[in-house]
Amino acid sequence: MLELRGVTVKYGVAVAIQDISLIAQEGSRIALLGANGAGKSTVANAISGLAPLSGGEIRFDNRRIDGLPPHAIVALGVSQIPEGRLVFPKMTVWENLELGATALGNKGDKMELFEQVYELFPRLQERSRQPAGTLSGGEQQMLAVGRALMSRPKVILSDEISMGLAPLIVRSIYDNLVKINEEWGVTLLIVEQDAKLALKVATQCHILESGRIVAGGSSADMARSEMVRRIYLAEM
Repeated sequence: MLELRGVTVKYGVAVAIQDISLIAQEGSRIALLGANGAGKSTVANAISGLAPLSGGEIRFDNRRIDGLPPHAIVALGVSQIPEGRLVFPKMTVWENLELGATALGNKGDKMELFEQVYELFPRLQERSRQPAGTLSGGEQQMLAVGRALMSRPKVILSDEISMGLAPLIVRSIYDNLVKINEEWGVTLLIVEQDAKLALKVATQCHILESGRIVAGGSSADMARSEMVRRIYLAEM
């Protein structure tokens, strides 16, 4: 469904990621792990059209999408949950969610999506008329996930959604993402620094170091890897 072929992104003369190749099959859950600055977020931004490629190509549903504007990529079915949540603080919860459905033309579909999001996150329905800036960090992250779902995506790119949140809230949000994957068939590409959590959630895993993929495989195999256990799981 989603394929990166030799993707390279540069910021000026600095190389952020280099020669990244991976395939995300329909319905898969893939984690990108690595230290801060390894290039994980740049991979997600490249897929969503926020980071122009310096080399390589990205294909989605057998169509090349690199070079398309971000709104066109969302309309094709790729939605990103950005690092830091980035909700619109002065807009209500309802308005934030409605903004996520901009790519949809059918009002009936939009109302059905509101119902599905509220079923996943009842707290958002309770606070639907509140400005998003008055929500707690966990509630804002729920809103960011819900907003991504409002575009009826085929692929969700989640970028460091555990950052700054209590473990119980993070676990709840990831449980809902797995539910979305299993029941809605949405492919997940998970960018995470919390290796233990990502390896539990994802079925496949790729390790990035200095902008390159240095290891990859099933999450079960990666969890048994001596390198992963020593560096990313802090086990000796």
